[in-house]
Amino acid sequence: MKRNWFVFPLSVLCVALALPAAAATSTKKIAFSNNYAGNSWRQAMLKSFATVAKGAVANKIVAAADIFTAADTSVPTQAAQVQNLILQGYDAIVINASSPTALNGAIQKACSAGIVVVSFDGLVTAPCAYRVVIDYKALGREQVEQLARLRPKGGNLLEIRGVAGTSIDATLHAGIVEGVKAHPNFKIVGSVTGNWDQTTAQKAVASILPSLPPVVGVVDQGGDGYGAAQAFAAARKPLPVVVMGNRQDELAWWQQEKARSGYETWSGSIAPGISTLAFWVAQQVLDGRKVPHDLIVPYLSFHQGNFEAALRTIPKGGVANHDYSQADAITAIKANTK
Repeated sequence: MKRNWFVFPLSVLCVALALPAAAATSTKKIAFSNNYAGNSWRQAMLKSFATVAKGAVANKIVAAADIFTAADTSVPTQAAQVQNLILQGYDAIVINASSPTALNGAIQKACSAGIVVVSFDGLVTAPCAYRVVIDYKALGREQVEQLARLRPKGGNLLEIRGVAGTSIDATLHAGIVEGVKAHPNFKIVGSVTGNWDQTTAQKAVASILPSLPPVVGVVDQGGDGYGAAQAFAAARKPLPVVVMGNRQDELAWWQQEKARSGYETWSGSIAPGISTLAFWVAQQVLDGRKVPHDLIVPYLSFHQGNFEAALRTIPKGGVANHDYSQADAITAIKANTK
């Protein structure tokens, strides 16, 4: 699969650069409510948001852009956080949500108070909220499509799930199930929870491996591929095709195995910088631009022929990323406007 990006003609960029510094939003405050920060993807997400938000404040595009990460991943904790942000008088809340539905009461209260709410990655289903997301179901299906290409005879699969209760986990899983239905020569014979974390995934995979028949592939949700591979190696089991999630440690391991044995897999995930796209979408709504409530953007993927070039650009312990600009947001809004 090709690496998917928006392509901006020079004329579009020139127009974007000529835009005024969004004076209408210069007094507006944007908050970021985040429910989890426990892996490299989330750390990159927070860093991207902080970098872009700092620039927007310095350029007087907004008055403030503050990050709030909940102490745990529970719905009540994040709901209380949202309530607090309402009381603090923020004009917009960007949220990576712990549940697609359980936060809707708090989200609706924010909307009723005139606050713009933009969810991304972990979405909310409240009708008043905006949603910026990749097609996770398509990403799940694509994992199985890639396995069908690499293992055309099919076989047994192990699935590693993410954080329970999130829209990401549910939608990716649904896509994987659809992919298996489309390729019935594959069968999911085991499922564990990895919480998008390689250490958790490694322990979970190690615990289930003794009970599994031979596995030809591992489908997962990013951040857990390297841990799964380590579990198979420690158990001295044949190494299956482990789908990766664009993390530096995963791609470095892939490079090592490619050099050693010609190992081939596929990697796909959302860019952590989607947090910055959500920020700019919130700013554009505050600025009066008409924005569709659902914006779908491409995911990043790498294959045998291009992952090593990408690996050279990723910091150690990091993840493949892209920070979005205000011009990117305007282009994405136009692309999603019917």
